[in-house]
Amino acid sequence: MIERTIAATTHGRYLVQPPAAPGAPILVGFHGYGEGAGEMFERLRAIDGADRFLIVSIQGLSRFYQRRTNDVIASWMTRQDRELAIADNIAYVSSAVATAAGEWQASGAIVFAGFSQGVAMAFRAGAASSLRVRGVLAAGGDVPPEIDAASLSRIGAAVMCHGTRDEFYTANKFAADIARLNAAGVDTRPVEFDGGHEWSADVLSAAAAFLRVPA
Repeated sequence: MIERTIAATTHGRYLVQPPAAPGAPILVGFHGYGEGAGEMFERLRAIDGADRFLIVSIQGLSRFYQRRTNDVIASWMTRQDRELAIADNIAYVSSAVATAAGEWQASGAIVFAGFSQGVAMAFRAGAASSLRVRGVLAAGGDVPPEIDAASLSRIGAAVMCHGTRDEFYTANKFAADIARLNAAGVDTRPVEFDGGHEWSADVLSAAAAFLRVPA
């Protein structure tokens, strides 16, 4: 058996909340495994002050059905053809952000936000973005291993949120990520809260505080 890969064109889905005025900054979100763009869209809209931003919630390309409810959900990637999937996702996100920014005349700094599996995508998008990246808001997920220190340093700032009872994003992973970001010169803001694997009220509060500060 000989295995090959081939490039294919597909369509992705994203949800938008237009900003109050042209020239607004951009807030881009990435959902967790087994979710859709809608869940992350509502998380972003719930952040105090997010209405000043062009909000873009991007859905993973790998769609499937939730067995219990039959809802359409998605994931970002698997370990199969991992490097190709990363490249595909970065190109997809870049295109979605550029299209949304052009349509609604958003030209301010960009903030990437992720929950769970979406955290890795937030960091990948931030490290690869051609726009001015203000920072990453991350909850319940780790910094992907393939991003080097020079690329991480382009992100500027990172709000890293961790529930003390999170069984997926453990305290050891959280501590390792903080150390890695600090070593790369990223303005790292750790937030620990009493909770599990969730986008909690403490996450919303930390995100609101970060968005309030002018870029």
